Amino acid sequence: MALSCSTPQDVTKVIEDNGLQFIDLKFTDLFGQWQHFSVPVDFYDEEDLFSAGLGFDGSSVRGFKSIENSDMLLVCDPTTAFIDPVCAAPTLSLIANVYDPLTREAFDRDPRNVIRNAEAYLKSTGIADVMYCGPEAEFFIFDTVRYETSRYSASYAVDSEEAAWNTGDWGPGHKMGHKQGYFPVSPFDAFQDLRSEMVNAMIDAGLKVERHHHEVATAGQTEIDLRFAPLIQMADWMQIYKYICKNVAAKHGKTVTFMPKPLFEDNGSGMHVHQSLWKDGKPLFAGDEYAGLSKMAIWYIGGILKHINSLLAICAPTTNSYRRLVPGYEAPVVIAYSARNRSAACRIPVSSQSPKAKRVEFRCPDPAANPYLAFSAMLMAGLDGIKNQIDPGNPSEIDLFEGETIKHVRTVEGSLEKVLDALEADHDYLTAGGVFSEGLIENYISIKRVADADAVRLRPHPHEFVMYYGV
Repeated sequence: MALSCSTPQDVTKVIEDNGLQFIDLKFTDLFGQWQHFSVPVDFYDEEDLFSAGLGFDGSSVRGFKSIENSDMLLVCDPTTAFIDPVCAAPTLSLIANVYDPLTREAFDRDPRNVIRNAEAYLKSTGIADVMYCGPEAEFFIFDTVRYETSRYSASYAVDSEEAAWNTGDWGPGHKMGHKQGYFPVSPFDAFQDLRSEMVNAMIDAGLKVERHHHEVATAGQTEIDLRFAPLIQMADWMQIYKYICKNVAAKHGKTVTFMPKPLFEDNGSGMHVHQSLWKDGKPLFAGDEYAGLSKMAIWYIGGILKHINSLLAICAPTTNSYRRLVPGYEAPVVIAYSARNRSAACRIPVSSQSPKAKRVEFRCPDPAANPYLAFSAMLMAGLDGIKNQIDPGNPSEIDLFEGETIKHVRTVEGSLEKVLDALEADHDYLTAGGVFSEGLIENYISIKRVADADAVRLRPHPHEFVMYYGV
């Protein structure tokens, strides 16, 4: 159920009025996974949840603390309260921030503290007082999945009732073709009702949803679009969004993945992020420049494009992200901006000429990103562009591809290793105002290099056996 709580007292009243049995505390690790524990309502205490905090072991959470310095506190934000649509037992969910129990300072590696810093820094600049975000997250709904990897074997497989590769099985025959999923009606689209159930659960949790539909790829690729919202609220919403999608699918014996490129030779899943700055209730990105943008918006694009490769270490943060960011498949790999060209990293939607609708769409991110860090990093890059009046150059109105061969233009780096190198070399714009700490960035890069990049780089790939076994 959607709620509108402002204070701890509001939360207490909701608990009493709705016969709730559990309070679930949720927080996000450095790499975007939601973590939680639940408190029976008999042990609910306003001071513990909203002031003193509840303790947990930070050494067991990826990227947080070492074992000799592990105690951390969760302090809940009452404005995030929602009645959890996933839990069978009546449960109130709250999103928490992480604090050090000794200093009582906000923990600098907590992603939600980073985005709170980013919002405060935005206001401190005087440039604007709110950033609105509107992500378009895509994902796949599969029926079954299997995968394993060891020293001597590796394999994976996915399947879907509507997938193009199942036309050889007996059945009704309505299958979604490769790259033909945008967007025929049922029975080709097999997931209309499932998506609607996801949307209804999101609405019950307080999210505002604009539309849902099948996406381009076969095998259940889906998009559910949230209405734009302020920076922190939208990051919270994205965590609820992913939680609901996965759990509604599981209830029906299906599985959802937000990995960017689960299928070979079909479209991957992106998370295009629409962004605009406002001040005193007025939009700042409308003007007389290209595509109806203001000079401020052009400079904002300049900051995004200048820092794009280091941004991708946070906004496209997996080795699998760079299976998607390749020419073709509508992938936004060109370091350019355009009003219409979907291969450009930044696009300016022109479907409405209202000043309120003027925005910048950054198309490179994918839904594997931690939304708190990704939205914060985009804002910091854009603000750097505004403060330094960075000129992004001329827009790209030409076709950037000939077939699937890219023309002579600059493209983003093509691997996680390269963008981590870029982040290491270029992150001063992130640490401005203390938004990102040096410790967070160093820790993030170190873990990503070993746990992600090296984990894939050092292993034989199954297709290498096809190519090389007989050499």
